[in-house]
Amino acid sequence: MSAEPPAHGVSFGAAFRVWLRVALLSFGGPAGQIAVMHRIIIEEKRWISEARFLHALNYCHLLPGPEAQQLAIYIGWLMHKVRGGLVAGVLFVIPGVIALMALSWIYVLWGDIGFVAGLFFGLKAAVLAVVIEAVLRVGRRALKSRLLVGIAALAFLALFLFAVPFPAVVAGAGLVGLGAHWLGYSVAGRHGNAEDDLLGEATPDHARPSLGRAGLTLAIWLPLWLAPVALLAVWRGSGDVFARLALFFSQVAVVSFGGAYAALSYVAQQAVDVHHWLQPGEMLAGLGMAETTPGPLIMVVQYVGFLAGYRTQGALPPLLAGTLAGLLVTWVTFTPCFLWVFLGAPYVEALRGARALGAALSGVTAAVVGVILNLAVWFGLHVAFRASVPWHGFGMQLNLPLLSSIDVAATTLAIAAALALFRFRVGVIGTLAGCSLAGVVWRLAVGG
Repeated sequence: MSAEPPAHGVSFGAAFRVWLRVALLSFGGPAGQIAVMHRIIIEEKRWISEARFLHALNYCHLLPGPEAQQLAIYIGWLMHKVRGGLVAGVLFVIPGVIALMALSWIYVLWGDIGFVAGLFFGLKAAVLAVVIEAVLRVGRRALKSRLLVGIAALAFLALFLFAVPFPAVVAGAGLVGLGAHWLGYSVAGRHGNAEDDLLGEATPDHARPSLGRAGLTLAIWLPLWLAPVALLAVWRGSGDVFARLALFFSQVAVVSFGGAYAALSYVAQQAVDVHHWLQPGEMLAGLGMAETTPGPLIMVVQYVGFLAGYRTQGALPPLLAGTLAGLLVTWVTFTPCFLWVFLGAPYVEALRGARALGAALSGVTAAVVGVILNLAVWFGLHVAFRASVPWHGFGMQLNLPLLSSIDVAATTLAIAAALALFRFRVGVIGTLAGCSLAGVVWRLAVGG
């Protein structure tokens, strides 16, 4: 019997080389990564149609986790079944894993040296402008009505003033969007069309719903994801740092709707304020590292895990503990992405005309604007001020900055980064590089 021809006439070897190229060029956060995939796969290679690409992207926006990596998994799976999804998804994260692990080692080994400290000081200040730019970019795309503006505002207030849990904010926004649709309010544009045949592209047999394949997918991927979490909890106890990291980031993998910045808002505040795995400035430095390396922006969680493991007082050498903790966090963060795509993608075809689903998605996307704004304000307070005092009243929970603790150098760099991005249209990588250089000059000049 002859072998089955490759989907769309593209050999697996050719697809491997292209996915490696996409991975090495995937800078600039989700927007930049999706743009790279669109340019190479749609415009250059013409592997699938624009409609098929957007259909897959809409589904990935619904999923928790990094939408750019999930889009790569989806397209790889569509073209070459499970092995195609595995290759596309794994290659997408490997450059970031290697680069961020190397930077994590540099940070803990030489982070106090003037030159290196200056690099990270500049990165921390510039990240604030990058996050503000993300607020504006997502807001322009998402806030198409007064209702959606209201959802964004309420999401910000719920998080910033009342410390409402992030999953509750996202779920509430989706319900508001769905309820508005049921009441006849036009929340979202069309997110699919049952009559559209994706420019004549046939659906491969492996992309059709099958209960047998769904059961097999669950039987394989759930243990791959959760077995290490359960083993660590039983073996080392729920109070052990490795078990806590596995449990927390498995939770993040389930609730991190709305893209990387929304998830990082939750991760940053939990990792810093609740678990005390790192300091606010270190979180900013990690985000700066992730912005300047290839791969998903959410890869910064590996750095969070590394610092948590490095600082644990266990039997393992600190660097080994940090490396293992970083890889553990990476595993429980990205393994579920394969489960979501392999399990749900065959069924999403049946939902292509579901406008109620589009309305719920629009509500979630609007809330994401408020979530990212909360992250920007949280970062801004920690960039501009060295100290704050807690305040509670009227159900609100705030950390008010001490005006006397303002960091003039960091504030100046953050303003310069904002001018570079918004006034002079310097790209994200150029802005981060320029601020890092300025940070080095400043630290060497003051002898820090």
